[in-house]
Amino acid sequence: MSEMAVFIAAALGLGLVSLGILLWTLQSGQYDDLEGDAARILIDDDAGPP
Repeated sequence: MSEMAVFIAAALGLGLVSLGILLWTLQSGQYDDLEGDAARILIDDDAGPP
């Protein structure tokens, strides 16, 4: 196999792995509450560390 074929195979493999990770995060619901995370950073947490 030539070098170019190895690079193409590696790029396709990495793309498929990335697509799998994206689909897994979508199924697990990590992007469901975007407004809650945006508002949570504004809440003042006065309780110090234990």
